[in-house]
Amino acid sequence: MRRAILSGLLWGLVSGLAAAAFVFVMRDVVFLPLLVREGAEAISPRGPDGVLILSGVFTGLAVAVLRASRVAARMLRDQAEGLPPGDMRPEELLRIHRQRDHAGAAPPLESLRPAFERAGQGHIFRFVDRLDASERAAFARQLAAVDLDWVAARYDQYRREQERTTAAAQLKPAPVVPVPDSDEDRRREARARETGQAALCEGRLAAFLVAGGQGTRLGFDGPKGRYPIGAVTGRTLFRIHAEQIRARAARYGVRIPWYVMTSEANDAATREAFEQNDFYGVAPEDVFFLQQANVPALDFDGKLVLAEPGRLATSPNGHGGCLQALVDSGALEDMRRRGVDTISYFQVDNALVTICDPVFAGYHLQAGAQMSSKVVEKTDPSEKVGIVCRKDGKLCVVEYSDLDDETARQRDPDGKLRFRAGSIAIHMLGVDFAERVGSGTDLPWHVAVKKVAHIDDQGRPVDPDEPNGLKFERFVFDALPLARETATMEVVRDEEFAPVKNQSGPDSPDTSRRLQTEYAARMLEAAGFEVPRDDQGRAAGPIELSYLFALDAEDLRDKLEPGFRVSGPAVLE
Repeated sequence: MRRAILSGLLWGLVSGLAAAAFVFVMRDVVFLPLLVREGAEAISPRGPDGVLILSGVFTGLAVAVLRASRVAARMLRDQAEGLPPGDMRPEELLRIHRQRDHAGAAPPLESLRPAFERAGQGHIFRFVDRLDASERAAFARQLAAVDLDWVAARYDQYRREQERTTAAAQLKPAPVVPVPDSDEDRRREARARETGQAALCEGRLAAFLVAGGQGTRLGFDGPKGRYPIGAVTGRTLFRIHAEQIRARAARYGVRIPWYVMTSEANDAATREAFEQNDFYGVAPEDVFFLQQANVPALDFDGKLVLAEPGRLATSPNGHGGCLQALVDSGALEDMRRRGVDTISYFQVDNALVTICDPVFAGYHLQAGAQMSSKVVEKTDPSEKVGIVCRKDGKLCVVEYSDLDDETARQRDPDGKLRFRAGSIAIHMLGVDFAERVGSGTDLPWHVAVKKVAHIDDQGRPVDPDEPNGLKFERFVFDALPLARETATMEVVRDEEFAPVKNQSGPDSPDTSRRLQTEYAARMLEAAGFEVPRDDQGRAAGPIELSYLFALDAEDLRDKLEPGFRVSGPAVLE
């Protein structure tokens, strides 16, 4: 404020001196004939010129004081209303507006325009005259959060990127803890289990569910977590995960906090689902919601796209955005307050994921790892699953689309694929590591050419038939190379991976329900109970096993009467 007031005073003085100079020059034309005392000293304070000059100076001082008063009054008003100083450059204004947007306040829309015009993005203001006050405020909040340097960098990345595959010479198979196949393997697994169980008993683990997806690809209207997937009762994915968390917490006599990441598209509906279902039996104070951020979409010329006259087209920033969300939401602070130092990460569409797995946690902790991964054996080189491997000495995930066909088909002497550690999006992360990565800019951005719904030059909605723009996202597995130590654990695919991604075919509700049934059947048989099977060796009827009834075969032996036999559709709950 002091700088602005001094600026006002200086401006007034300069204006006054300019006025005095003007009067001095014009004295013979206008003012001198009006003076009574002719012949006085020209430059005397008592002479006509002196009077005129002093009058101009005093006038300038009065203007300066008036100007400074107006500046001070305006700044006090702006300060009271939370508005930024009016004498700042557009970039400074935009930075302050972003800070205010984080706090929920709406900056003046027109104050944002200069920075966007300087960045070549002024076209997004062409419909602002159509917006009412609430729409203008919402648009201003959205624009204040846009990082124009980020926008320029992403378009530059798109222009520079060239399609390429990862050369085989760059890659080496990842060291993997295999599925136990020997006594030594089983002893190592037992030691890992003991380590993980101890951590669970100490309350050091939290469950972190990434659930920002909608059920659109499944023909379902709503959050994917609400999709009914139970083999018999149609339990939803949310309920299945909640029951497992409750069962594991009960077994170890602790409270396992559950962190649920939503998206802009499904946040309200997800919260509503939890509230309507009494948080699926989990204590509400142990459920922490956080929201994934959205980032702007661009057209092929690097221009921001309008989805509506007062709204940019955006898309979620990818599952890698979960780390930033953990930081921004305060979730990591909440974890530390609870004594949590290890995060069990999983995605909502996997109905068979083992949440807070003590064995996996044990391997992770024994290795002193910052981030660890579960993998399944990939047997088909054309399967669309990323590969955990080493590149330049660091663990990473190579997307199936980046693996050339020759490399993908390489085999070891035993006939197995050389690159077979298929990533299934199940991780353990240290809280400190999640904070370091989530607070930084180390995770790379990936560019995808996609269809972007928008409006035309008349403001009419357009739903394109072909890809017409660019979307950007981060992947959580890109944090692996940033970890000093990692652990990679192989699991049996049919016991821990039953995703629901497509309406039919692979990874569909039908395949997931079948996998859930077979998992329950194998557990019953491991507990010593008979399960009828058809001529193809599959369970004769659907079986649904609630985790609240049994976490393992030992629980089944304790709860079922000897001689129990499955008949027809069976529900164990």
